[in-house]
Amino acid sequence: MQIIENIEALSVWIGKEVACSDWLTIDQGRVQKFADATGDQQWIHTDPLRAQRESPYKEAIAHGYLTLSLLPHLTESCLRIDGVSMSVNYGLDRVRFPAPVRVGQRVRARMTLDRLDPVAGGMQAHWTATIELEQSDKPACVAQLLARYYPQIATS
Repeated sequence: MQIIENIEALSVWIGKEVACSDWLTIDQGRVQKFADATGDQQWIHTDPLRAQRESPYKEAIAHGYLTLSLLPHLTESCLRIDGVSMSVNYGLDRVRFPAPVRVGQRVRARMTLDRLDPVAGGMQAHWTATIELEQSDKPACVAQLLARYYPQIATS
């Protein structure tokens, strides 16, 4: 767990990898719950037997958006910024899915801080999140994230 003292202390991390999460196994239960929550029941994700017969991957794969949706969990497991009263997901600038996540594979996230910009009352961080696949040269996802951090206000 990388602990950053406060928002101002983030500036020393610009251009550097800040944190790397632990590995997380993507199982069929997680894939099915995501399919149920989003209504995306495409057989390549939800029917392992058909995927084995008909898909080019020869097994079920996770939804790309499932992989992307893991970023808050993976980030919170490896990075904490103290002195923050609130953080806001401000959006994404770019997302790519270079390789599929096969059911049963493990993923982890590497977080690199690209830039910081002041915003009213806080700071906007531009992150590159790379979701790696265990034993693969290609990442599952590379996303440019925007997060806004607002400092705690001292009370007397």
